Amino acid sequence: MKTSIYKYSLFAVVLLTLIACQKDDDPVSPQSQAEFTASATEVAIGETIQFTNNSQNATAYKWSFGDGTTSTQVSPTKSYTSSNVFVVSLVSTGDGGSTISNMEITVTSFSSFQVEDEENLSADIPVQFTNTSVGATSYTWDFGDAGNSTSTEENPTFTYSSEGTYTVSLTTTTPFGSNTTTKDVNVGESQGAPASLYYITYGDEFIRSLLLDDSGTTTDVLDLVGKAGVGLAYDATNGKIYFSDFDTYPFGNIWRADVDGSNAEMIVSDIGDPYGLALDEVNSKVYWVDDDGNVSRANLDGSSPEIGILNLDVALWRAIALDVENNKMYAYEVNEENLYVANLDGSNPEILISGVYGYAVMVDTVNDKIYFDDQNGAVFNVANLDGSNIQTIDSNGTRIYGIQIDNENNKLYWSGRDSGELYRANLDGSSREVLATDISSPRGIVLIK
Repeated sequence: MKTSIYKYSLFAVVLLTLIACQKDDDPVSPQSQAEFTASATEVAIGETIQFTNNSQNATAYKWSFGDGTTSTQVSPTKSYTSSNVFVVSLVSTGDGGSTISNMEITVTSFSSFQVEDEENLSADIPVQFTNTSVGATSYTWDFGDAGNSTSTEENPTFTYSSEGTYTVSLTTTTPFGSNTTTKDVNVGESQGAPASLYYITYGDEFIRSLLLDDSGTTTDVLDLVGKAGVGLAYDATNGKIYFSDFDTYPFGNIWRADVDGSNAEMIVSDIGDPYGLALDEVNSKVYWVDDDGNVSRANLDGSSPEIGILNLDVALWRAIALDVENNKMYAYEVNEENLYVANLDGSNPEILISGVYGYAVMVDTVNDKIYFDDQNGAVFNVANLDGSNIQTIDSNGTRIYGIQIDNENNKLYWSGRDSGELYRANLDGSSREVLATDISSPRGIVLIK
């Protein structure tokens, strides 16, 4: 019996010894080590970050990006939809347990903008910038011009004074940082402001302007109550409009004002019914015709008047046009119904075309033509400067008190007193269009660019 107990005891000791030796030889699993890098630690909203997992002794991963989103990918990508400082955490897990690694990612606003009608920009026309940024709380624009012009508006406009390529930058800012984007903007040469047709509306006693941009926009320029007339002229050199005033015979006047109607001043007085006006900007003279048989002139400020440089006792003058290049003036007379030509000083007058009468005449020195209305035939005509080759431009019969020629665009403008309309056509009268209607007795007109 003792022998059996001894044998069992010895077996137990040996077994325990073997087990103890086996536990001492088992390997211990190493601790995982969470490590990662990021392609960028400061990004804009929407910009993608590539996270690269460099963990060791790990077989499972749990990413937390600080904005409530997670991932179990090994090396995920991530973009943010808001601006902030986010703590990104990686928990790496292996047989030896888990460890964690953290990194801060700063997300700023996303900066971007568009340029409206970018392919058709020109100097002197406002450029509209549209902000398409995301997440910003403030904006700073630099327009890249010589004056270093800036703006803090969200969607500003800016006008460039000359053509060129300008580098425009937009910096967007949040409490967590700023972001800047740039764009080269190509600005073409100035197209100039739209031209305007100024006209006297005699029935309403106003000078008004019609903007020639197809908008039909009209503006009151000057109230003519107490000084109404029919003649209108434009001094482009000094930015002045001139108009006649025959409100009370024989105390008619010549006036001038700035193109916006301000600073109106009477420059010549006591004229017997002044009608048409014309300007000689080269020699700084204003010409006018009246009902007392006089063609007269003065300096542009009204000084040194010369009354009756051409005088015909029987004449009732209605219109005058100048050809300074050829030292000629043309005057229209309605009593004996003749269109006259004379030198600019009134000498050597002669009848150019007889048996016609009207209220407007205009010379086209570029094409050597003269335009005039003829109320005997109720037509609007054009002829050579020697009076030959008379052709009809329009035959609607309205009395015409204003004619203007735009040689740059090969266009002709005129007013219709009886029709109450303003017209434009090609220089030969083709493609006629009505620019404005329902005008109360339109008279003199001038084209201002």
